[in-house]
Amino acid sequence: MSNGSGMMAKKQNSGTLLAPYRVLDLTDQKGWLAGKLLADLGAEVIKIEKPGGDPGRNIGPFYHDIPEPEKSLNWFAYNTNKKSITLDIETADGQEIFKRLVQKAKFIIESFSPGYMKSLGLGYDVLNELNPEVILTSISDFGQSGPYQGYKGCDLVDQAMSGVPFQTGDDDRPPLRLPGNQAYQFASLHAAMGTLLAHIHREVTGKGQHVDVSVQESLSSTNLYAIPYWYSARRIMRRSGGKERRMNISYRLVYPCKDGFVTARVMVGRGFGALQKRLVEVMDSRSMAEDLKNIDWTKFGLDTTTQEDIDHWEEVMGKFFVAHTKNELHEMAKKHSLAVVPVFNAKEVIQYEQLRQRRFWVEVEYPELGSSIIHPGLIAKVTSAEFKRMKRAPLIGEHNEQIYIDELGLSLEDVMVLQGNHVI
Repeated sequence: MSNGSGMMAKKQNSGTLLAPYRVLDLTDQKGWLAGKLLADLGAEVIKIEKPGGDPGRNIGPFYHDIPEPEKSLNWFAYNTNKKSITLDIETADGQEIFKRLVQKAKFIIESFSPGYMKSLGLGYDVLNELNPEVILTSISDFGQSGPYQGYKGCDLVDQAMSGVPFQTGDDDRPPLRLPGNQAYQFASLHAAMGTLLAHIHREVTGKGQHVDVSVQESLSSTNLYAIPYWYSARRIMRRSGGKERRMNISYRLVYPCKDGFVTARVMVGRGFGALQKRLVEVMDSRSMAEDLKNIDWTKFGLDTTTQEDIDHWEEVMGKFFVAHTKNELHEMAKKHSLAVVPVFNAKEVIQYEQLRQRRFWVEVEYPELGSSIIHPGLIAKVTSAEFKRMKRAPLIGEHNEQIYIDELGLSLEDVMVLQGNHVI
């Protein structure tokens, strides 16, 4: 039976999904997003940084290209809605303070090498004894077990060993790394999901547990059809760049237009031929369909189409696309129900009417900069839940006084001594 902790949380809940739960965030880039997601859902996430600040604050780009730890746009992006304290858990005093914090926490997320927390006397068995309800989520390159558990990695290493880059890029060139630390982002998503699953279990049983997330496994899980393709046909799915291969036929997925790119493809067969017919009709209305207007697209199939056919059709379609802007093609697509979609850049995504109408973008005030910055909003809209207003990423140790003096009861003199000893 439940010990009632879930019901108590409901009574105290301010309306946000994870209030009033506290998260201690010990992660580096591998887990920043996981903490942010929990914070966005209403949890009180305390980012624990080493004295002087998280090294990730020195990663650019920087606000107005000023390379300072408090102006890292990279840090801003992944740490909104969090609080910050400084604490060195490698020191004896730091470990004792951390243990006191654990007693009031519901979640801990960390991304150290396997065994590091245990070497400090802060392994899951110790934390569970301090607080049987606490959930510890560990994010590491290869997981907490297995022959590679002790190996070092980074986003590039984890991507390479996931199998995903082998399928990314052009076939006649080396594999490409996915941009934006995608291995870390997937690991953070898996960590957040695993943490919430453990939370549901705790609501029923009153017991916490240890969640083990491998960065490599998180990205490898996206090989949803490449793995069964190998397993069933013993064929390795290769890179195709802006194209796709089906039944020995290669066709384009991205075309240049007058001011950028659009996505489109040749569509044939009973299911998709009608889409191709509408596109050709629009092309013909502008005298650009050439011989494509004489084709019955519903009678073709990939098994009866030759690469020569595809290449010719794409050449004619390409002439049409490059003669028009993205917006012109987008308007045609909406009016005539065409499968032609603009490839947006960052500016265009922010200006896109759909996202603006849904208020996806959130303007967050940064008083220290005398400005505001646009951030992506919540991951989902939930009918019966409120979400707190997004707050800027915290300054280094911004909440030291609140946590150490107001909550833990340390004196100002205690704090100054700890600072002098580089504990906080």
